[in-house]
Amino acid sequence: MNLQDKTVVVTGVSSGIGAETARQLRAQGARVIGVDRNEPAISVEAFVQADLSSAEAIDAMVAQLPERIDALCNIAGVPGTAEAQLVARVNYLGLRHLVQRLTARLSPGGAIVNVASILGAEWPQRLEQHKALSQAASFAEGAAWLAQHPVAQEHCYQYFKEALIVWSMTQAQPMFLQHSVRMNCVAPGPVFTPILGDFVTMLGQERVQKDAHRMKRPAYADEIAAAIVWLCGDDSRWINGVNLPVDGGLASTYL
Repeated sequence: MNLQDKTVVVTGVSSGIGAETARQLRAQGARVIGVDRNEPAISVEAFVQADLSSAEAIDAMVAQLPERIDALCNIAGVPGTAEAQLVARVNYLGLRHLVQRLTARLSPGGAIVNVASILGAEWPQRLEQHKALSQAASFAEGAAWLAQHPVAQEHCYQYFKEALIVWSMTQAQPMFLQHSVRMNCVAPGPVFTPILGDFVTMLGQERVQKDAHRMKRPAYADEIAAAIVWLCGDDSRWINGVNLPVDGGLASTYL
């Protein structure tokens, strides 16, 4: 893997998967620019404090980033216990907006990695809805579409992880053809991070207990980060438009 001297932007850098991704990238020689609402606990090349829930805040953050970067890791997110509109704005609309603003700055051969979830695996059941939403070109247009097609609170986290997977798949090949930039998703199952408790609450104790026998254990953040870092590097240069499960095989137990 060759990440020496590459510049990588990592959102959600202050904790969990984001912090571990930054650590592994730095160990590979990359320059990491961290983005988060909170100051990171690890050293990075630069840090930009930002709230990713609005287009205006994202634009202000982007103005502080270098003119040329080599990879973008979209790891920041809020759990499904947050209000549904906030989940939509951070986990989907804001992520899309950031990708749109940074695509032209990515070097040829660069990479974008979006963190989805095992809970997004049912995207084929709502494919036409997600494709319709993906055609809303801007943050504002996406918000307007969602105002007309509201998402229930109890399903919002799953819904927007599904939507993220579909949007990433539909955009990956045009981006690769036009900019020589790859875009992929990774889909973790439960992970030992600060929001694991929210994840369990979101699923409900009944489902957690029902599915406990299917899972060896939650993942550690470094196990998810390793896949993200690999997708940023030259070794994965012909991997594009995929949603990579990083869940210890958990998804396969539902077949």
